[in-house]
Amino acid sequence: MTTWTQAAESASAAGPRPAQAAGQRAGPAAGPLRTGQAARPQLLRALNEQLLLRHIRQLGRCSRAELARVSGLSKPTVSLALANVERSGLVREAGQRTGMPGRSAVLYEVRPEAGYVLGLDVGRQYLRGALADLTGAAIARSQLRARASSATGRVAELTRLADELCADAGIGRSAVTQTVIGAPGVYDPRRNAISLAGELSGWGRPAVLEGLRAAFGQQLVVENDADAATLAEREQGHGRDVGTFAFVQIGTGIGMGLMIDGRLHRGVHGVAGEIAYMPISAGQGSDPHDARRRGTLEAAGSAAAVVRAARRAGMRGPVSARRVFAAAQSGDERAAAVVAGEAELVARAVCAIITVIDPALVVLGGGIGQAPGFAAAVEAELRKLAPVMPAVRVSALGTEAIVDGCLASGADLAWQRLTALLP
Repeated sequence: MTTWTQAAESASAAGPRPAQAAGQRAGPAAGPLRTGQAARPQLLRALNEQLLLRHIRQLGRCSRAELARVSGLSKPTVSLALANVERSGLVREAGQRTGMPGRSAVLYEVRPEAGYVLGLDVGRQYLRGALADLTGAAIARSQLRARASSATGRVAELTRLADELCADAGIGRSAVTQTVIGAPGVYDPRRNAISLAGELSGWGRPAVLEGLRAAFGQQLVVENDADAATLAEREQGHGRDVGTFAFVQIGTGIGMGLMIDGRLHRGVHGVAGEIAYMPISAGQGSDPHDARRRGTLEAAGSAAAVVRAARRAGMRGPVSARRVFAAAQSGDERAAAVVAGEAELVARAVCAIITVIDPALVVLGGGIGQAPGFAAAVEAELRKLAPVMPAVRVSALGTEAIVDGCLASGADLAWQRLTALLP
């Protein structure tokens, strides 16, 4: 899976970045000094400032003495660099530390209103969003039911949601430093459009990406939804202390985000994690026509497949994946058989992931992945198949996972943009 924003963009392994022209450097530390070349004072000053800004962002409120200790810079150098970044508006004084021996220490922190990040999640049924300040703290959240029947209408709904979030926070949309949208699909540079968008009708038309850029600016980044959820899992969930883990999302679609040694892995073409196309099929929910359209595994294991399997098993009336799982919990044998088949199918896919990646952890997300008892059923099936057993956990991040991942990604991008503008 990948990030796509501009036609020339090449996604990095660590995360998304706006496209940059060939040969363009990202900042003063982009290239090594030549052998024997003396570092210019201006370059040293810029490097010191960037170093202190990174530490302040990581530590939160901190004093000059603490910054000198963690950076290895002298206190006079720290004082000079702090004065410069404070004038830039990225850092501010944040009171004093008292109750300690000696003089009270002035504390410094990132100025929250120095930048804003907008994170949006494009789902089939709901659009969700949040606005965060430069510290990463969410200051507004909202959602609306997706009602548009066209991709163009979906872009208009996203714009309305963004306007509502900014109004709730009391800022204009022009104050947003970085927007990141989480959605199914990957960027196809040949078409300058989105591919593998699954059930989002019309989302693969080139006009969609053009409309998103027109609405949110050329710095817009659209992150694959499973990758965004994986970033959120790394920042806030079970993946915080795990270097290599897989986040497997099972709901209206099926996808995976993969963290390897602390870095999001996207692959050469951006399709790492598009497990919907694994040639794995089982149970009563599979449909050949659907498989050609959205991938064999997704056609056999998504929510629509669960509904098909339940109807073929004889369930009547309004049938949804949620109702099937609830009926299984209540003892309905037909529903229980459908859920068991789903667990076996997912376990086979996870086993394939284990044999290639050997993750320490597998996190299940999405409406089906988070259904009560489902992870335990998958784990039981997996023990029959896998050569080794990773930990299997249910994501605790809920429906906001994709939004939160977009905010995490956007905070890094906003920070890069703002610090690159330092004089």
